[in-house]
Amino acid sequence: MAEKIKLQKFIDNYQLKNLTPEVDVSGIRVTLPELNRPALQLAGYFDHFDSERIQIIGYVEYTYLESLSDERKKFIYEKLMSFNIPCIIFCKNMEPDELFRETAIAHKIPILSTERRTSAFYAEAVRWLNVQLAPMINIHGVLVDVYGEGVLIMGESGIGKSEAALELIRRGHRLVTDDVVEIRKVSDETLVGSAPDITRHFIELRGIGIIDVKTIYGVECVKNTQNIDMVIKLEEWNRNKEYDRLGLTEEYTEFLGNKIVCHSIPIRPGRNLAVIVETAAANHRQKKMGYNAAVELYNRVQRNLSRKIAGEEDEDE
Repeated sequence: MAEKIKLQKFIDNYQLKNLTPEVDVSGIRVTLPELNRPALQLAGYFDHFDSERIQIIGYVEYTYLESLSDERKKFIYEKLMSFNIPCIIFCKNMEPDELFRETAIAHKIPILSTERRTSAFYAEAVRWLNVQLAPMINIHGVLVDVYGEGVLIMGESGIGKSEAALELIRRGHRLVTDDVVEIRKVSDETLVGSAPDITRHFIELRGIGIIDVKTIYGVECVKNTQNIDMVIKLEEWNRNKEYDRLGLTEEYTEFLGNKIVCHSIPIRPGRNLAVIVETAAANHRQKKMGYNAAVELYNRVQRNLSRKIAGEEDEDE
């Protein structure tokens, strides 16, 4: 379970400028995905202050600070910095006054700066932190982006998951991760898959070894993260097992409490797995758009039967 991330990772991701290099950020961790704009705190109201959040100073907060007297600034800065704040970020390339910076250094609170607009940076940072701090599990499988649908391919080792992914890449789709999939629960409806840093963009092919997909096929064939929309489980063909042939009812599998549509695909010699996965992804996308081929076929059969029954009744009369 991911519970915290290094502040340095956040700084690197958004290329933030460190205005207090004297403060060591290596031991600072971010534990909450929410951010806070401390407008009330700068006015002197510190009850219910979310001090464990990253603090954002926008144009309104900045101009308010400029309007304060030196005595008032000293009081507010000391009170604000007395809390255990991960960091304070100034947007739109604004920079604090020297007293603010000196107080932050004294309390070992890093002051950062970004050129981004406050609202845009706030929204993007919350989205990124929600992903990074989401509950996480690792599973064995392959995750690919097929027609914009995140398809998680699972099955026993050696059944052909990586080979199917490689063929999909050759057909223009994108690899997210092979072998190990990090699944994060971003919300009750959304699961996001990614690769561990050490194996990102690599595929293992038995008999050949490790290949770098990004180097061989280009950057357009890889992706860092992808929502998981469906699961395909590959399994050996079992003549005694009854497989779904219509698809009128959906089967599901569960990760971190979220249910995902799941299809079990029997493997036999001669079956083109890449085409099957493509078709499953396209069909799933079509269902989300409101069209279900299985239901359409069922309705046609029912209408045909109704016409036959009506015709037989007319003959009897």
